[in-house]
Formats: sequence, C-alpha cells, structure tokens
Amino acid sequence: MRPRFVGRIGPADVITVANAVVGLLAAVVATADPHLAARLVLLAAVGDGLDGVVARRFGGTDVGSYLDSLSDVAAFGVAPAVLVVGIVSRDWGLSLTDLTPELVLALAVAAFFLAMVVLRLGLYTAYDTATAYTLGVPSTLAATLLGAAVLAHIVTPVTALVGTAILGYLMVTRITYPDLLARDALIMGVVHVVAVILPEFLGRAFPFALLTLALAYLVLGPRFYWRPHGG
Repeated sequence: MRPRFVGRIGPADVITVANAVVGLLAAVVATADPHLAARLVLLAAVGDGLDGVVARRFGGTDVGSYLDSLSDVAAFGVAPAVLVVGIVSRDWGLSLTDLTPELVLALAVAAFFLAMVVLRLGLYTAYDTATAYTLGVPSTLAATLLGAAVLAHIVTPVTALVGTAILGYLMVTRITYPDLLARDALIMGVVHVVAVILPEFLGRAFPFALLTLALAYLVLGPRFYWRPHGG
C-alpha cells in the first residue's frame, strides 16, 4: 500500500522535509558542539531559500506552506533554542541534570523563543503566505543571526540569552519585513553556503559578513528596503 504522501508532494516539499531533519541533527549536537549545530542551522536556512526557488521553478503543492512552517519549527525554533542552552551550559560549566538557576534561566529563554517561533509561523501561514511581506522578524532571520554570531565567535552566554529573548519578542511584533528580492536572496545564499563550508576562512570573514547582512536587514529592512506591497 502506497504512503499517503505519494503523488501529493513535489521536489520543493522534499527539500522542506529534509530541512526538518537538518534541524533535528542541529538540536542533537547542540549541547556537545554548538559550532557544528550553528553550521547545521545555517545549512537549513540555505535549504529554506532553496525550496522556494524549486517551488517557483517546478510548482508548489497544497501542503507546501504547511510543511514549510512545520519544518521551520524544527530548524529555526527547536534547533536554535537547544543551541542557546548548549552555549550556556558549555561556557558556564552547567550540567543538564542539575537544575541550577542559570540552567533554569537558559531553559526559560529557549522555551520562550520556541513558543514565539511557533506563534509567528502559525500567524504567517494563516495571513502572510500570499503577500510579499511579513509581520515580525522572520524565524529564519533570527536563527541566521544566532548561527552567524556563534560561527563568528562573538557569542557569550549573556549575549546569547539576551539576544535570543529579544529576537523571540520581535518575531511576534507588527514590524513589516518585505520579502528579499531574488538578487539579494542569492547573495545571502552564497554567503550562507561559504560560511557553512569554510567558517574559519580569512579570519571568519564569511560568518562576519553574514552577520552584518542579517543585522542590516533586521534593523534597516522595515524602513529602507524595497516594499513590494506599496507601503
């Protein structure tokens, strides 16, 4: 008997589901090797852009938007949340079996971030998929900022906790973020790929470049980036 999904999913959906698997792998290794987890999160971000390209080229499916949001929960919600816990536990010498105040704080921030990702993706699927913009910081952008900062070696437990909490809140605000133009998405994608493959190249130049681009879009995008919706 054939699985129910046969004939109902397309090439883009396969990439989307693979992103969820990458997110799982990132979460599994996050407490042991945060840098590897950060590379996997950024790899998932590349896949998140790629599935959109493939969907436009070969056509999407009725389940595509739902699969995309479900996959994003794993890759850009669970994985970054566990990554933050991994950074804090490693740098502060915490044991995951001993609920110290510091570990409770890390778990609380991670849980808040994940909850905001789930809320944001639900709202996005319901209201924003048919538009060329979205409200709130995209979960992919939030995860990219965290992953790039880890690979650039500039993250401390305090900055990880504070930054993750701020990004979690920003994801559910009404700040408008226009979709990236294809040209800019391609540039970001190339920088993503090189940052994943060669994170230490030229003194971590590509993680720093990715972090700079992501921060520029985070801060300047809502006001100065091209607005396809005419706002």
